[in-house]
Amino acid sequence: MQEIETARLYLRQFTPNDLEDLYRIYSDSEVMKYLNEGVRNREETAADLFQIIADWEKHAFGLWAVVNKKNNQLIGDGGLRFLGKTPEVEVGYVLAKAYWGKGLASEVAAASLKYGFEVLKLEKIVAVADTENRSSWRVMEKMGMKYQPNFDYRYRDRVYYWISRLSYFTWKETQPKCL
Repeated sequence: MQEIETARLYLRQFTPNDLEDLYRIYSDSEVMKYLNEGVRNREETAADLFQIIADWEKHAFGLWAVVNKKNNQLIGDGGLRFLGKTPEVEVGYVLAKAYWGKGLASEVAAASLKYGFEVLKLEKIVAVADTENRSSWRVMEKMGMKYQPNFDYRYRDRVYYWISRLSYFTWKETQPKCL
């Protein structure tokens, strides 16, 4: 199993035992406000969970269970996945509301970019967010990702950011060693 440890988090692969904790997060309307799928019921969450597990088996990457080191509680998901039905790989993150505003999304994004570029040897990683989700924009910009205007995504108003492998390594050189 792929696992990553950051300063405050464990990123590990999901297991079926994570269903209740994931449902608690996915059923929160504030957490899911900007996501295409919106609030998820238990059955939808179970289907999502099994798709996440299958993605790891199929692609050797996917979304991790984001676990708080302090209390060993699952607080969200984050990692890499294909952007819809495109060949582009997207970095994403969803955190329980109690963990917003603490820099944890940036911690997940930084670990995901590192995994994508240094382990998977990807050439480009993208990120997409609702135009109203300015917090997510800030995470993307903090990660050195570049905004690309005029992006149309599934008939929703979205912003699109990207970073190349070369830009990532240049960005990384300017960051504190804790990232």
